[in-house]
Amino acid sequence: MSTDSIIVLSAFIAYLLLMIVIGILSMKKTNSTEDYFLGGRGLNGWVAALSAQASDMSGWLLMGLPGSIYAFGTGQAWIAIGLFLGTVANWLLISKRLRRYTIVANNSLTLPEFLENRYHDEKRVLLFISSVVIVIFFLVYTASALASGGKLFHTVFGVNYHLALGIGAAVILVYTFLGGFLAVCTTDFIQGMLMLVGLLIVPIVAYGAISSDFVERLTSTGVEYSDYMSLFSNGGKPYSIVDILSQLAWGLGYCGMPHILVRFMAVKNEKELKKSSVIAIVWVFLSLVMACVIGVVGRAFLAPAILEDGASESVFISLINQVFNENLALPFIGGLFLCGILAAIMSTADSQLLVCASSVSKDIYKNVLKPKASDQTVLKVSRITVIVVAVLAFFIAWDPDSSIMALVSDAWAGLGSAFGPIVVCSLFWRRTNFAGAVAGIVSGGLTVIVWDYLPLVNGATIYEATGIYSLLVGFAISLVCIVVFSLMTEAPSQEILEEFEKSLLDKNNEKY
Repeated sequence: MSTDSIIVLSAFIAYLLLMIVIGILSMKKTNSTEDYFLGGRGLNGWVAALSAQASDMSGWLLMGLPGSIYAFGTGQAWIAIGLFLGTVANWLLISKRLRRYTIVANNSLTLPEFLENRYHDEKRVLLFISSVVIVIFFLVYTASALASGGKLFHTVFGVNYHLALGIGAAVILVYTFLGGFLAVCTTDFIQGMLMLVGLLIVPIVAYGAISSDFVERLTSTGVEYSDYMSLFSNGGKPYSIVDILSQLAWGLGYCGMPHILVRFMAVKNEKELKKSSVIAIVWVFLSLVMACVIGVVGRAFLAPAILEDGASESVFISLINQVFNENLALPFIGGLFLCGILAAIMSTADSQLLVCASSVSKDIYKNVLKPKASDQTVLKVSRITVIVVAVLAFFIAWDPDSSIMALVSDAWAGLGSAFGPIVVCSLFWRRTNFAGAVAGIVSGGLTVIVWDYLPLVNGATIYEATGIYSLLVGFAISLVCIVVFSLMTEAPSQEILEEFEKSLLDKNNEKY
């Protein structure tokens, strides 16, 4: 191993040790399930905002999105536009209502528990179905994060992909296992700051080095400048309205992401929540714009070399290596920016592990199987679940050729279709009832599975045959099912309606 590689490795080791120390310190403050899953509802605005967005964006932001832009041009930015619009809507429309309603609904600690309490589901059907959907799709989502980590270590250090996969999974497992939600949010805050710094500095420095011949270098890679830089061109081909709508549809997923929604529940108060909204929206705007810039600048900077399709997701890694390790001879700084990619990966994987743990231990074990289980027993089950889910995700990510973008896309669509419509209806439509909720969750989740995984069209999936993103279809079908089944069945009880009205009142009993 070269001297530069050893220096970069030292930056990684220092960063990973810091995450583990945070997990150990957080463990001392974790004494109950509310502490483990919601941090005692005590998050401040900065931590809540950066934790929510860092856990959302994952390795997709620093690897998947720049890789797509690098390979096909700025037309791939429609996904980023959709995600930005979804983020704004989620913070401005969903966050405050959800926080209030989860408190009104018997202080619900998880999304499945909120749905159960919202619709007074005494048979716990909603709780069970929601938990199963979360575990299924979060397994795929967690696998995408672990695959990102494997590719990072493999590209930077030449480490065997499977060994790299194991190292990343082990570190994430340790601090999530120990400290729960508080550890996850604290590390996510640090990771969110590190991601933003890397996103801002690396492409600016790289562009400064090639600004005088940027266009020439870009076109030397075999692309037409006007097509490559056009929002309406996809790899040299014109975008169809279906393509644009499918990419914008990514924004619909936000209101159905349990690992993001749980941050809204955990904020200390509504004043902090308002602050979080501003911080989160600014962070997301800057991050998405600069992730797209990385793809474009990376294509020009790395010219005349062209990363193959399978390697395009490593464009940010290659950019950091050439700018800081080779050109500027600052390997430790480069190592810290590479840690930003690791931060993006870890900040998502830890949140997903925790949500899976809460679904299995609190929602299924405690609320369905063992109602009399003590807090300490539930905590033990949670930690065991974290281990089991991490191991299963490890094997799903085993294939080194697995696409980060594809794994994230499938998981995002499944969760967004199953939970997005019912969360919106639960908060804004008082007529929604239990039957509508069940129909919406089941139809949304099944639509994505059928659309993305079953080869029903001449040996191809419906997605492959149509190019329509499953979230767009799943969200629409789920929403229709909620409305139809709610109107066809008995209206909510007076008690449920009163709780709905109560959730709309502020501390002075005035509607907001």
